[in-house]
Amino acid sequence: MADGKTPRYKTYKAPAGGWGAAAATAKVLLEQSVVGKGSKALLVMNKPGGFKCPSCAYPDQSCGKKFDFCENGAKALAHEATKFRVTREFFAQHSVSELMQQSDYWLEMQGRLTEPMRYDAASDHYVPCSWDEAFAMIGDHLRRLDSPHEAEFYTSGRTANETAFLYSIFVREFGTNNFPDCSNMCHEPTSRGLPPAIGVGKGTVIIDDFDHAEAIFVIGQNSGTNSPRMMTNLVDARKRGIPIVAVNPMPERALIRFAEPQDIVQMATFGSTPISSEFVHIRIGGDLAFLKGIMKVMFEREAAGETVLDHDFIREHTVGVEAIREDAMAQDWAKIVEASGLAEEQIRRCAEIYTRSNATILCYGMGITQHQMGSQLVRQIANLLLLKGNFGKPGAGISPIRGHSNVQGDRTVGIDEKPSSAYLDRVREVFGFEPPRKHGHHTVDSVEAMLAGTAKVFIGLGGNFVRAVPDTDRAYAAMAKLDLTVGIATKLNRGHLVHGKDALILPVVARSERIETAKGEQFVTIEDSMSNVTASRGVLEPASPDLLTETEIVCRMAMATLPQSKVDWARYIDDYDAIRDKVAEVYPELYAGFNEKIRNPEGFHLDVAPRRLVWKTPNGKANFIVMPGLHANAEVADPAMLRLATVRSHDQFNTTIYSYNDRYRGVYDDRMVLFMNSRDMADRGLEEYDRISLETISDDGIARRIDGLTVLDYPMPRGSVAGYYPELNPLLPLDYYDRISGTPAAKSVPVKVVATATNT
Repeated sequence: MADGKTPRYKTYKAPAGGWGAAAATAKVLLEQSVVGKGSKALLVMNKPGGFKCPSCAYPDQSCGKKFDFCENGAKALAHEATKFRVTREFFAQHSVSELMQQSDYWLEMQGRLTEPMRYDAASDHYVPCSWDEAFAMIGDHLRRLDSPHEAEFYTSGRTANETAFLYSIFVREFGTNNFPDCSNMCHEPTSRGLPPAIGVGKGTVIIDDFDHAEAIFVIGQNSGTNSPRMMTNLVDARKRGIPIVAVNPMPERALIRFAEPQDIVQMATFGSTPISSEFVHIRIGGDLAFLKGIMKVMFEREAAGETVLDHDFIREHTVGVEAIREDAMAQDWAKIVEASGLAEEQIRRCAEIYTRSNATILCYGMGITQHQMGSQLVRQIANLLLLKGNFGKPGAGISPIRGHSNVQGDRTVGIDEKPSSAYLDRVREVFGFEPPRKHGHHTVDSVEAMLAGTAKVFIGLGGNFVRAVPDTDRAYAAMAKLDLTVGIATKLNRGHLVHGKDALILPVVARSERIETAKGEQFVTIEDSMSNVTASRGVLEPASPDLLTETEIVCRMAMATLPQSKVDWARYIDDYDAIRDKVAEVYPELYAGFNEKIRNPEGFHLDVAPRRLVWKTPNGKANFIVMPGLHANAEVADPAMLRLATVRSHDQFNTTIYSYNDRYRGVYDDRMVLFMNSRDMADRGLEEYDRISLETISDDGIARRIDGLTVLDYPMPRGSVAGYYPELNPLLPLDYYDRISGTPAAKSVPVKVVATATNT
């Protein structure tokens, strides 16, 4: 419940986007008191010569439209450019214990951090400290560790390529590969799952492919909230008559009908575009059965004498199709229907759409990756594409729709807990030190190390780690055991309040703000989710004269920690071209001529070999990989079980809460809700708006329970429920994750209703 307001629940009948999005954009600019400068900044966001949106990773549009921002991008900018400030007076007024009682939304709304702060245990307040004092404290703590592996170095996806690259070099010269990263919690199954199949852990689609596709599948991804600029491509495709198959447990509004705010005629006439030609209302965890059902249809038709597969492509470029055929044909239709929650007839319709198309894009989001076998599930999407030769031609390919704006770029330039030997060899050659070879910690490993007491220091380069990770209560306890926590951020968040014995908050220049150094104005670079690298130049004045750039903070941490370093850190503080030259030396195949190519206003694409029908796998082929069975999660015998997916509201981005409203789902002034099928409610004797408690089904002996959830009658499949992240993170066990990637299975948590308290 929001600040004592009475929650409201009202079905949203209008199309997504349209006047609702326009009104929300105006409202947030007004709330943050940045109507003037915010509006001007929006005109250059995602444009050549401007800065990249600090929100999602969707590519810039090349269609020449005047505006290339969305409602949620406008919210991200408004909250970044806000007039409100968190000053030393604020921290003097509020103890950390008092701040812990406030909501995540309240913390977000206090505004921008303005100067470095140090936690004072005697008073339980953050107090001002100088930048020199802060770096000296970091260096002292890191040098006193018994082993470099006792430190954890987290990276948020907002970190630019230049900073992420230097961070990876600093940490490896320090002596560890402990790089828990926001990618670990979302698309790591892409990074780890795809290489054995197609030789690269990235998508193969570029933005222009949407203009040539003959069919588009969007699986487990809520485009209208999490990557709204994608809706432009989907709208254009539907206007051309291209079928769009949306596969999701929740009938998200934007995937049903969308009004494009930039379409003057549509706005003036209150019109809209129907998006999904086929909405597949899949059961949570039913994606594997759905994909195998489509493949079974294809092999059945081949057995009946039709030519459905691309036999030339399969013969020339792939290995393993017979095993896939045997596995698909062995599946029983009754079990496919049961596991997916879909009618056989609908699966056959989707198979017809797929087989009829000569160029298909398969997009997917965390509804695919956040399962116990998410990495293997990603490979099944690749299998389906390979059967029709949907690589290496316009309008076809695999398209993971990533979240944060540079999460893919961070991975490309070295934020990787499992670096390759070839990369480490290049680091040694370019920088002159021997990097550690032992694999480091991903996110789950890092929390486990904190709980075990083997991690002593945590440095968070952006993000809100403690709210993003699973098992909230245990994560809080883990962070409190640390000797030092460092939060490098623009805004106050929960991660600064759940801290170690010593703690620092280090405020940074934001993406939308200018970077001035002794060498003049600098820019950074961002890689979007389709492997295009572009320059980002902030246009606003920094929120405070006491801010430092992320790059300078990394360099000065390195200088304070490694006094005998072989790296010229002082040079990189001022000269970002020098950083890019080093990136090009370490990654000559991807980044040769980096400084020259990045001067192109449109940026440049990194090479993705499958686009050229080159497969950088050990056998030089694309590999069909069998995933046994029909389930992407361990089966649970408890008949009371429900599968819980944690989801974002429309008014949030990752852990940042912009308001308590979720207008597309009809929820206002409340986030403690559970979306449930009416028949599942009836089975449990529930009525809409009843208050319930939810408990995790697990065998680790740890009780995980959340009380006070309001049940909402919502069109969910039977056995599937959904609620908001991060509020429901306490129900997600730390050990419930994909073993290949380390990604928590947040989209399929086994839970049950354990108590009810009807509203009075």
